[in-house]
Amino acid sequence: MPELPEVETVCRGLAPHLEGRVLARVVQRRPDLRFPFPPKFCERLAGRRVSAVRRRAKYILVHLDDGTVLIAHLGMSGRMMITPKSHDGEPAEPAAHDHVIFETDDGTTVTFNDARRFGLMDLTDEAALNEHPLLRTLGPEPLGNEFSGPVLAERLAGRMSPIKAALLDQTVVAGLGNIYVSEALFQARLSPKRMAATVSGAKAERLATAVRDVLARAIAAGGSSLKDYRQASGELGYFQHQFSVYDREGQPCPGCTCDVAKTGGVRRIVQSGRSTFYCAQRQR
Repeated sequence: MPELPEVETVCRGLAPHLEGRVLARVVQRRPDLRFPFPPKFCERLAGRRVSAVRRRAKYILVHLDDGTVLIAHLGMSGRMMITPKSHDGEPAEPAAHDHVIFETDDGTTVTFNDARRFGLMDLTDEAALNEHPLLRTLGPEPLGNEFSGPVLAERLAGRMSPIKAALLDQTVVAGLGNIYVSEALFQARLSPKRMAATVSGAKAERLATAVRDVLARAIAAGGSSLKDYRQASGELGYFQHQFSVYDREGQPCPGCTCDVAKTGGVRRIVQSGRSTFYCAQRQR
């Protein structure tokens, strides 16, 4: 599933093509994705001007000039694909899994393609955005000013679950997923098995800094393309080439000085049904 860096990259790719443009035509090609589309979905969007494209956690937020906000989630396999106006002015024939098509007043098309249909779209009002059921319980944005070592320590206090599981809880920190939690814990030298409540003080500061750094580097690389993810331009992300531990079972970690033949290198364990990768020598 696309995580915060992938969604941020998609938003940054969409913004130059949507902000300031009018949605001249919106086509909905099926009644539902993960959930049914809201009533009059196309009617409420068509003719509206896009004022901003933003992100909250793993959600894309498209703000319109009448105060409506389109909330979109990419799910497991969703893509937002940009197609410039064709030379002959005729739109391309939709592909099998093109479920929503947005056409702007300059002829640009943004297509939501989702083979597995785990994505979703909903509409709300700007004034009610923070209270929307999908958003109201989310924790702080890890790249926002409200996120810091002390804030993280406060949100982890009393939690006796492993730190890996706590960081995947979207009410603790918004937008983190399996890949970037593994990478941040490695950079902070903290074991994914450590109890969350023990991450305080200098450890929490170290972890908050690592989370910010890993996410920033991933966004700069266009996210990670492991299966379905593509940037809005169609390009792959490249952060998978910078992984320190994720999906590197049995390999040495960066800066490794231990004998991999003896230690086994990067280890893989399963926590809450998800693969966790870490270095037992460096992460405590």
